[in-house]
Amino acid sequence: MRYLFFIMMFLIVITMLSVVGSFSSAEDKEKNNNSDYDCTVPVKSGMLKNKIKGLSFVAPPHPFSADPMIPIEVLGADFIAVLPYSYFNKNKPAILSFSSGGWWGERPEGVCQTIRNADEKGIKVMLKPQLWTHNQWIGDLDFESDEEWNAFHDSYSEFILNWAKIADSMNVDIFCIGTEIRHSTQKKPEFWEELIIKIRGIYHGKLTYASNWDAYELVEFWDKLDFIGTDAYFPLLPDKTPSVCNLKKAWKPIVKKLKAFSSEWKKPVLFTEYGYLSLDACAFKTWELEKKRESSAINQKAQANAVQALLETFSEQQWWAGGFLWKWYPDISSSSGEGSSKRDYTPQGKMAQQVLKVMFH
Repeated sequence: MRYLFFIMMFLIVITMLSVVGSFSSAEDKEKNNNSDYDCTVPVKSGMLKNKIKGLSFVAPPHPFSADPMIPIEVLGADFIAVLPYSYFNKNKPAILSFSSGGWWGERPEGVCQTIRNADEKGIKVMLKPQLWTHNQWIGDLDFESDEEWNAFHDSYSEFILNWAKIADSMNVDIFCIGTEIRHSTQKKPEFWEELIIKIRGIYHGKLTYASNWDAYELVEFWDKLDFIGTDAYFPLLPDKTPSVCNLKKAWKPIVKKLKAFSSEWKKPVLFTEYGYLSLDACAFKTWELEKKRESSAINQKAQANAVQALLETFSEQQWWAGGFLWKWYPDISSSSGEGSSKRDYTPQGKMAQQVLKVMFH
């Protein structure tokens, strides 16, 4: 009986330890599976050496009242994307003249002054002319007839070649030949190949094209350019505040795919845009979040985590050339932004700015 008693006690103790262990294991598993679990990841400097540390510089409506490059220099960025917009009407092939309308910073005089300001501080420039209208994304612009496509391409050629001349005259480091013009690049790649030859005859720096994140594989002329460009708004996690660790895990299959694509074309990948709204769930489908930004909760931590995870993930990749954060205002106090700047992509005055300041140095 004595031996039986000890055996029973031994079995009870083993059972209790097993139960405690299962609770602990379940708790650990829950933490690992919960994207809101905030793993502590210190922000490190020096990771972006030899990478483009760029900001998308929003054109101001009026001439600068102070040097806009000083805060950029303090942040540690070494590149800006200058963004002159021209306009098109929905489903119409004509592009409005690049030399009239728009804000001062989008016209040639404003663009050239912005480039001069950057040059004075040793900040390099990518000139990235874009098309915009209030009721249609340029990626949805499509035509049924060759006549309409030809009219659009004639208009676009005039638009982009004029900017190529300015880019060359200002010794711009990178020239982006187009942004997210999805149907044109897919249906008419021969136009783009001919256009690149024309641009090469005018501009002598490096060239890229800014594909949408889900369309870079459909572009057929990467071999004619210096960088595979993509606006990197890849959807990662739907969590309100995803951790840096879980975001980096979510990037892994995308990194693998981009690496293979870069190897196939033998070209480095450049993030012509990347960025996150300072809102809940900003690292998921940003194009949907934009539509409900006023009703979404402000979340600086989510934005900061997303920026940190992207830069840490890609800084390790030799085939990644760097990127341009969307976006930076020359005067945040007078900026209208895309709605309130508190809900905007800009990191200015937010936790993400501190992340960038560390990582850009």
